[in-house]
Amino acid sequence: MRLSPRSAPVLAALVLLVALPADAASQTSHHPVKGPHARVPDKRPFGASCRTAVHGSHVTAYCHNPYPETDRVSLHVECDRWWDVDSDGARVGAGPAETVRLTGRCWKEIRSVWVSHEK
Repeated sequence: MRLSPRSAPVLAALVLLVALPADAASQTSHHPVKGPHARVPDKRPFGASCRTAVHGSHVTAYCHNPYPETDRVSLHVECDRWWDVDSDGARVGAGPAETVRLTGRCWKEIRSVWVSHEK
């Protein structure tokens, strides 16, 4: 099989694309990737400190975020009775140095409560 002089550069470019690692083809030395490397875990502290209080069938949680990044917190309530509906509250943003109040309830007794966090 003979290649024409016009197809040689195209073939060379294709060979280089196949031979290079997947991320090397999209990066150039003029535009380095910013931010931490994908394999390096983020060591910055994160997460609001939350305390919950149960009074009968009502629960209140206070979450204070001492860190510079917003923590999106959500209250989850598991009711004790099989017919009582468990609930997952909406996410609320607790900004830096901010305290948020979350509330929930069951018709009767509460089995457990917890707060989830999201960056």
